[in-house]
Amino acid sequence: MSEQTKSQEIAVVILAAGQGSRMKSDLPKVLHKVGAVPMVGHALAAARSLDPAHIVVVTGHGAEQVGKAVGKLDETAKIALQAEQLGTGHAVAQALPLLDGFDGRVIVLYGDTPFISEDTLAKLTTHDADVVVLGFEAADPGRYGRLMTDDAGNLLRIVEFKDADETTRAIRLCNSGVMAVDAALLRQLIDRIGNDNASGEYYLTDIPGLARDNGHRAAVVTCQEAETLGVNSRTELARAEAIFQARRRIEALEEGITLTAPETVFFSLDTHIGRDAIIGPNVIFGPGVTVESGAEILGFCHLEGCHISTGATVGPFARLRPGAELGGDVHVGNFVEIKNSVLDEGVKVGHLTYLGDAHIGERTNIGAGTVTCNYDGVMKHRTEIGAEAFIGSDTMLVAPVKVGDHAMTASGSVITEDVPPDALGVGRARQTNKAGLARRIMQALREQKAKKGQR
Repeated sequence: MSEQTKSQEIAVVILAAGQGSRMKSDLPKVLHKVGAVPMVGHALAAARSLDPAHIVVVTGHGAEQVGKAVGKLDETAKIALQAEQLGTGHAVAQALPLLDGFDGRVIVLYGDTPFISEDTLAKLTTHDADVVVLGFEAADPGRYGRLMTDDAGNLLRIVEFKDADETTRAIRLCNSGVMAVDAALLRQLIDRIGNDNASGEYYLTDIPGLARDNGHRAAVVTCQEAETLGVNSRTELARAEAIFQARRRIEALEEGITLTAPETVFFSLDTHIGRDAIIGPNVIFGPGVTVESGAEILGFCHLEGCHISTGATVGPFARLRPGAELGGDVHVGNFVEIKNSVLDEGVKVGHLTYLGDAHIGERTNIGAGTVTCNYDGVMKHRTEIGAEAFIGSDTMLVAPVKVGDHAMTASGSVITEDVPPDALGVGRARQTNKAGLARRIMQALREQKAKKGQR
């Protein structure tokens, strides 16, 4: 293998133009989620592992939706439009103008194939052949295209199932569709692809044969069949989700994370958990969650877009929404919801509380039933609570409002003005007792009930 091959730049083209009619969905196929992330996001993550000079996503069906999703997942990715779906070769041709001046190796991936590994991609990028195709030995070859090789292992051509005779269909070495081609050669050959086939489409799979006809070498690298799983139906989507979750659970256990009931924990593609963290049963990780070493997530919690520091405990039955930042040794108990709020070290929020758009100082205690009233129907407002404060149960904090260090609020208060440091904030009506009134009320109600029963 030459040093030039090892060091050449990489560009990745992701094909994401298909409709996916078997999904029976108005949503473009590549936007259906595996691990809480659109499938095209998995392809983008695989592409980024190669540190490519360029990523181009070819869109078609639902192009606007796919383009917006790609922009959120990777703002550096370029978008090419395949206005008519005329085959994979035609799709790659739409991407090439965005790679003008690039002379490295082009890797073609698919937006509905989420499991290609980094090791497999490394084989494609470092192989010294001019064209490298990813193949696999299929347990049931079915309708896959077949890879025709010679005795030396060189790839002669790829035959689509529709165009294969019975002898060719008996071959078990199948085409994944993933391919690596030197950019200059790809530009040279792409316009030579014809559509004289059963589907009348321009197949990228013609490239290896055309390359050999022009004196270039084509080869095959192989991977496990599971890596090549493509998703074309809801059944296959469910299978892909199960495969993803099973892999992530095993990875978590092998990385020193305790899962007390692994089969009930669900991860996202970008979930990050430190060693010695403990995850209880029925915990769901949405996108954007980081849990530091030694933290504990008790059962039945839902986490998304949040950061949990070392020594913190969350749950059971807690919900952390985007922007929740928990410092070290923070305790968040049952039926607590936190959104866009920072809880400094040692804060305790035991139960039945909502904290939104807030900053809570270190070692402050938040009583049960506390609510930061952060939304006025038009705008959001912040609540600031200092260090070592004590917020009494059933306190309504009407933002914008500040509670100072070491301050307190009386239980049942509605706090609409700032509470200075060391002060007690009381925001409730004075209690009065009406002697005998409870007995008279109950007696009147019973008499009314009795009269109704006589009618």
